[in-house]
Amino acid sequence: MKVMIRISLIAVGKIKEKYLKDAVSEYTKRLGKYAKLTILEVEDEKTPEQAGAALKEQILKKEAGRIHYHLKPEAVVISLEIDGKVMDSEKFAAYLAKQAVGGISHLQFIIGGSLGLHQTVKERADMRLSFSALTFPHQLMRVIVLEQIYRAFRINNGEPYHK
Repeated sequence: MKVMIRISLIAVGKIKEKYLKDAVSEYTKRLGKYAKLTILEVEDEKTPEQAGAALKEQILKKEAGRIHYHLKPEAVVISLEIDGKVMDSEKFAAYLAKQAVGGISHLQFIIGGSLGLHQTVKERADMRLSFSALTFPHQLMRVIVLEQIYRAFRINNGEPYHK
């Protein structure tokens, strides 16, 4: 019997827009063939317009505490960061395949809130991954990461995908 890999997507905040919820739902359904996906939303902190550095640090620390609560010691943790490692879809697929071959059965992807991720979350990550130097809304990032995980499974299974 083949062991199905578990993927947890830990994200700060909730998705409010229906079109993004629909896209997340679609990729969740598609990924069901390859992995057991769990999406964990942790509460985000409201950031005032003129928040100073100390307040931003306090907000990031609170959100980090909520993220750390869900992190599992046996999981490979991948934080999504603008200054993380950049790779194309084939290299990302190879990375995921290498984890599975190495006996890893649980991957946890982390998407921060509007301020990003606290340093303690970055330090806990086994890999810091960037999908672009561009800034994306964190709600849209969920769709992007789920699509790329789905694409990686398609690549690793020799199934067609759009280049």
